[in-house]
Amino acid sequence: MAADRLEPTGFEVRRSGAALAGEEVGEGPAVVLLHGLTATRRYVVHGSVALPRRGYRMVSYDARGHGESGPAPDGRYDYPSLVEDLRGVLAERCEGETPVLVGHSMGCHTAVSHALEHPDAVAGLVLAGPVTLGLPPSEETLDYWDRLADGLERGGVDGFMEAYESSLGADPSWRETALRITRERMGLHRHPEAVAEALRQVPRSIPFEGPEELESLDVPALVVASYDEADPGHPYSIAEAWADRLPQGRLVSEEQGQSPLAWQGGRLSRVIADFCEEPAVQARLAQGA
Repeated sequence: MAADRLEPTGFEVRRSGAALAGEEVGEGPAVVLLHGLTATRRYVVHGSVALPRRGYRMVSYDARGHGESGPAPDGRYDYPSLVEDLRGVLAERCEGETPVLVGHSMGCHTAVSHALEHPDAVAGLVLAGPVTLGLPPSEETLDYWDRLADGLERGGVDGFMEAYESSLGADPSWRETALRITRERMGLHRHPEAVAEALRQVPRSIPFEGPEELESLDVPALVVASYDEADPGHPYSIAEAWADRLPQGRLVSEEQGQSPLAWQGGRLSRVIADFCEEPAVQARLAQGA
């Protein structure tokens, strides 16, 4: 692909009053990227352009209140609102298409919530780092996110990082990398007060009703797991459970001891492109061509 086709084209979508900032790169069938709770659109494939090079149009956007997107005028940062935002982006940027959705953590929960209601509207799902089985979170989990929100409100990025580091359970060999990546992405939010509110609301919102609901989602799905030594916040066991429950689910991961696959933008992009080229996914992509 020509170099000029690899330059991102920015866009803005307004949904429920929220201005969602995004970008597209490349041409071809749409692959839509959805990021995690503390991240921005960059932190799904980490700046890689391997997908456009393989002939796919990569569509990404910052969730409400995150990155360059505006805060939610209604103050809502729950999964129903995130799903409505996704549908707004799909309606404006992927009209008439059947895209592949790629989500990390909050983003994969949003993708699944949407696909459960509209399974024929997606060609496939790449689901990295799920953290819920659709059950109410523990008080310990909610306390953790509240501490991060308090830190961000009290002391900005430094306050957030102080709270994050005090609770970081990663193996010592991975701590420096985890801290560097987290500080880097937290510095990209234009509206930290909105992110703080999202840190409180999103963990209290349940994207689907129990693990049994995943069994009804009969679409091609690739679940990306990370070993707990490097990324304990996205438990390997949860990803395994998702892959087991999804009728067409399959689990992929890095080799134990390696950097998490979800942190390796180029390698993850190639895994996504290979998934997109599987016959079952290609058939569904063609439905929206």
